[in-house]
Amino acid sequence: MRGPWGWWRGKTTPQKVETYTRLSFHTFGVVEVLAVGLPLLGELGHTLGGWLLTLVAAHAALCMVTASRALDWTRGRRPRPVRLLWVMAGVTLAVAVIALVVSERGPDRESADTAAGSVFGVVLVFGAGVVALGVRNRRRVLAVVGGFAAGSGAVALPLGMSAPAALVTSLIVLVAAGFLAFTSVFSVWLLDAVYALDEARETRARLAVAEERLRFGRDLHDVMGRNLAVIALKSELAVQLARRGRPEAVEQMVEVQRIARESQREVRDVVRGYREADLAVELTGARGVLAAAGIGCAVDGDPEGLPAEVQSALAWVVREATTNVLQHGDAGRCSVRLTTTRERVVLAVENDGARPAADGGGSGLAGLRERLRAVDGTLEAGPAGEGVFRVVAEVPLGAPGPLPGTASRAGRPGVPAEAEDAGVRPGRGAFVRCVKGEAS
Repeated sequence: MRGPWGWWRGKTTPQKVETYTRLSFHTFGVVEVLAVGLPLLGELGHTLGGWLLTLVAAHAALCMVTASRALDWTRGRRPRPVRLLWVMAGVTLAVAVIALVVSERGPDRESADTAAGSVFGVVLVFGAGVVALGVRNRRRVLAVVGGFAAGSGAVALPLGMSAPAALVTSLIVLVAAGFLAFTSVFSVWLLDAVYALDEARETRARLAVAEERLRFGRDLHDVMGRNLAVIALKSELAVQLARRGRPEAVEQMVEVQRIARESQREVRDVVRGYREADLAVELTGARGVLAAAGIGCAVDGDPEGLPAEVQSALAWVVREATTNVLQHGDAGRCSVRLTTTRERVVLAVENDGARPAADGGGSGLAGLRERLRAVDGTLEAGPAGEGVFRVVAEVPLGAPGPLPGTASRAGRPGVPAEAEDAGVRPGRGAFVRCVKGEAS
């Protein structure tokens, strides 16, 4: 965690919205004490004003606790605080009655009446707004607001307030409490919507991985299913012919060998098609996917003219970096810059909102280093300033020489002959991780 605001940057967007919502309702308690509690000391004296201030502070603290518990209930983290809601309503009624008694029968000063009357109205309004957090049904929310408004008038009349004044008081409480209750309900709805959108984005990413896994599975099934069935049939036939001493057994085994080599070639083609990526397509896709997630993305550079193997390696860098921006950070912007000179090409992906978890040590970035190593490229990933994460891939444009102990075959340098025969290309670890859904 870096700096005094590291705790905030370490939160996801839904967690930030939830923290902001909680602080907003806690602020209501602070406002209650500062706006209507402290003036009581000057208007009612230290004795009477101090007692009433204590009641206001207790009501404000209870509002904070009730709001926090109610928000936990809306998120499904704890049972509904029914008893606490009833206690909240009872304490609100008690403080309101005491404030009204002080206003009607306390010091005979207009300022004192105004201060005590303010306590009466504010505790009823804030009490109704907080209780509405623990009510999910719309009709019940209206019932809470109407009950507090009617209760204010019902309490005011017996304590000496005139009927017109009591009616006006009830209307004021109704409007103010209704507005605060609407704010409470809307805040809960917004918080639920943000969490639902975040879960939908994660689900979409998992579905994309699952869809790609199914596609690869279908391709392998189509390639291998028929050939393996033929191999099994011809092998069984060769066994029977061999037992009978028939020379045709050799021909059948030669055919089995041919089909096995053909299957090996077809599987290699499937893997090659799965692993090859187009840089221009990935740049366009990154811009679109980040824009859909609300992240501004600027792309600078033209991949035209780059060798195919370089484009493929850099395309995987763009794909992996885009995935990391979506999954491991809370970015608001992202930039992709492709710089090409006569000697080398440099791809830099930079985003803000990096979380400490995005430290560049994931298996996805390790797989990218394997891919870039096949074209003599390098990869650097890590923080690049306060809250900024940068991935830089650099590939020389000169033709890479074969790695020690390897031979060039089929126009692909640096691949061991045994690996070529087995259909394995550099970076197969990242491929296996992607198929298993473990890529970061």
